[in-house]
Amino acid sequence: MITVVERVLPARLGTGFRWLLASSWLTNLGDGIAAAAGPLLIASLTRDPLMISLSALVSWAPPLLFSLYAGVLSDRYDRRRIVLIANALRALVLAALVALTLTGTVTVATALVALTLRSIAEVFADNATSTLTPMLVDKDDLVIANARLGTGFITLNQLAGPPVGAALFGLGLAWPFAGQLLLVLAGIVLVSRITLPPPDPQAGAPRPNAARELVAGLRWTIRHAAVRTLSLTILIFNFTFGAAWSVLVLYTQDQLGLGAIGFGLMTTIGGIGGLIGTALYGAITRKVSLGALMRIGLIIETVTHLGLALTHSPWVAGVIFLAFGAHAFIWGTTSVTVRQRAVPRELQGRVGSVNALCSYGGLVVGSLVGGILAARFGVAAPFWFAFAGSAVFVVLLWRQLMLIAHDD
Repeated sequence: MITVVERVLPARLGTGFRWLLASSWLTNLGDGIAAAAGPLLIASLTRDPLMISLSALVSWAPPLLFSLYAGVLSDRYDRRRIVLIANALRALVLAALVALTLTGTVTVATALVALTLRSIAEVFADNATSTLTPMLVDKDDLVIANARLGTGFITLNQLAGPPVGAALFGLGLAWPFAGQLLLVLAGIVLVSRITLPPPDPQAGAPRPNAARELVAGLRWTIRHAAVRTLSLTILIFNFTFGAAWSVLVLYTQDQLGLGAIGFGLMTTIGGIGGLIGTALYGAITRKVSLGALMRIGLIIETVTHLGLALTHSPWVAGVIFLAFGAHAFIWGTTSVTVRQRAVPRELQGRVGSVNALCSYGGLVVGSLVGGILAARFGVAAPFWFAFAGSAVFVVLLWRQLMLIAHDD
């Protein structure tokens, strides 16, 4: 048993990282539970597709609005304390939501407000948490440390969390949020056990104007052909993806005829596809150039929307979700690799923030469009829109996509 633990979590990673990893795994499970329970709660309170699409919007909008500021705070203040405060606020919001559901006084408006506040707190907690690993682990061990954190995200957030959340929701509206509350509280206890190294003596030195630095990152992105094309592609395809996925809970219920647990299972199937994609990534990239891989991935995404628009079979949809999950992880890993190769080290953070703005900006606008289309034309309409939009942009960006593989 000791040998297994040592192999998974070598002692050289340190006790502090073990506390951090345990906290990350528990809160990731809670986030996965909430990923299914949030839309299901709204769907139980209203059948208005536009209102249901807002449950996706309140998850995607906070990172768009607050990620840059969260990064500034993480660089200027005690990161461990930020994690503790943000998670404490998240726990208060969850406690209030549990009380509302238990008393039967929860409404669409109060649920959306609670989900929004929870997502905002999560942005600050996640941003600060991501900065703790380099403070606890030697540079040479960052690969294995991040691999362990990533394993927890895939298995607990993507795979285990959604079906557990859907199953708990079937027992009662309050159960999944009470479960996440307990997991967040456990995460707070674990992070409180971490002892960070002394702060950098330069931490109190005057810092350059944050707005000016961000503008410099944006200017560099616009001038670099490969990274500009990558950011534009992410913006456009997250717009079409957001339109379709914002009404996914209605789609699985109305078009596929599945209940709450079925919605969670479809999300889990996508996560399984992600694990398959992660396992095959090395072999694929040895045989396929990055430019060709990006083109293939966007074709798969386009066909995914068409297949989901046409099918009423849960089995066919399950196969599509499996393939899409593999594509999503392969494409995401490729995009990060391309950006890290191209961007100078001193601009990594700022160019990464521009990438995040494009990513979440597309999701937010797309979710609004998807809700409007589903309300007027039915739950399949956002998928038809996503297919048509993706097909058009694949044609328009086809030649530009080869710029992404500038260093193949």
